[in-house]
Amino acid sequence: MSETLYALLPDRAVIRVSGPDRVSFLQGLVSNNIETISPEKSGYGALLSPQGKFLFDFFIYHQDEDSLLIECERGENGERAAELFKKLRMYKLRAKAELTDVSDSYDVIAVFGKDALSSLSLDATPGATAHMADGIKAVDPRLAAMGARVLLPKNALAEMAAIGAEESDVETYHQMRVMLGIPNGSEEMEVDKSILLESGFEELGGVDFKKGCYMGQELTARTKYRGLVRKRLLPVRIDGPTPNPGTPIMNGDKEAGIIRSVHGEFGLALVRLERVDDDADLRAGDAKVTVSVPDWVQLPENAA
Repeated sequence: MSETLYALLPDRAVIRVSGPDRVSFLQGLVSNNIETISPEKSGYGALLSPQGKFLFDFFIYHQDEDSLLIECERGENGERAAELFKKLRMYKLRAKAELTDVSDSYDVIAVFGKDALSSLSLDATPGATAHMADGIKAVDPRLAAMGARVLLPKNALAEMAAIGAEESDVETYHQMRVMLGIPNGSEEMEVDKSILLESGFEELGGVDFKKGCYMGQELTARTKYRGLVRKRLLPVRIDGPTPNPGTPIMNGDKEAGIIRSVHGEFGLALVRLERVDDDADLRAGDAKVTVSVPDWVQLPENAA
């Protein structure tokens, strides 16, 4: 029996960027190479502060010959999407690019499970993209194990039944996500504090070190080439009373990290790399915490 699940992601918004300068406008702002986005390839990237700290992350899709789509966090009452829209508009200046909030035109859907990509007739290549019912289907640009992201016009969910996908829920999707160690924007990355390489952006294809200048590039490059990553966002298993996000993880009397999110028995935590040890006795409140390192994560050789 096919195992293909889908979940509507209500906390996502979609912004269209159109016009002749759409690529060059975003290229100077975003951590990834916008010039690589095509009808066959979608991408993942971030907008940083001038100091190189995380502000927003998002997916970027080719809509048509004149437009790109940015899929981003919606946030409570649409606040995160509105902040990103405002930030982009502020930097647009004289660029020949138009910004339009088209969130009401699309459903954003996660398709996951072991048969998700074959059900969608997509190769297991991160970012591989094709059209679907006047919308877009794309292998998650971060990690193929995450499945696919689908942008469908409103009222087109019958397309999910047509590929044999069974409806799931957002929490099941997020449990899978944290077990794989994948961040979900500001849920796990602190706005104006987190840095990309602590959050896996290099391995997840969210930053291009060859593209040239973009806002916040200097800190990101310095962090990589000077080996300054001392903490990483990693999956944790929680045994015991569920700790709240923000709870310190202690190794005896020393702080080893901090819980960022919890979904079921698993979560994501920002962990000091010297504390990533199979024998470490880690606690968050009254719960035992066990850190795991996903196969895709590349830790420095001297991490532990």
